[in-house]
Amino acid sequence: MQWYIDVLKKYAVFDGRARRKEYWMFVLFNVIVSIILSILDKILGLDFGKGSSSGWLSTIYSLAVLLPSIGVAIRRMHDTNRSGWWILINLIPCVGFIWFIVLAAGEGTAGQNQYGPDPKAAERFGGPGQAGPAEPGYPTV
Repeated sequence: MQWYIDVLKKYAVFDGRARRKEYWMFVLFNVIVSIILSILDKILGLDFGKGSSSGWLSTIYSLAVLLPSIGVAIRRMHDTNRSGWWILINLIPCVGFIWFIVLAAGEGTAGQNQYGPDPKAAERFGGPGQAGPAEPGYPTV
């Protein structure tokens, strides 16, 4: 839940980097909330009619988290050293969404890149205040 709140605090922040955990925890929480709100829409009769999978509550929620969703997706692309414009790959029918998932699931760039410092630097390089040893495969500085 903390990852979700952190993304909402950066409501319209499109610069910087977002690590995988931040992005995927936000997506997971969004899916759970959307399912719950869709069920509530059906129960309360707030859906848009027969055969509709959405209603007023889920639509309002989707609009409320639209900017944070775009922001965290752009920051995720920045972490993989790609421009935020790569989120538009979702517009390609059939394969665009799959391609974006592959890009978002990839490991972020170790160390600083053109979009900012590494959000996972403390784990990778054994930064101050870290509880355990650095992640295997990364140099400890």
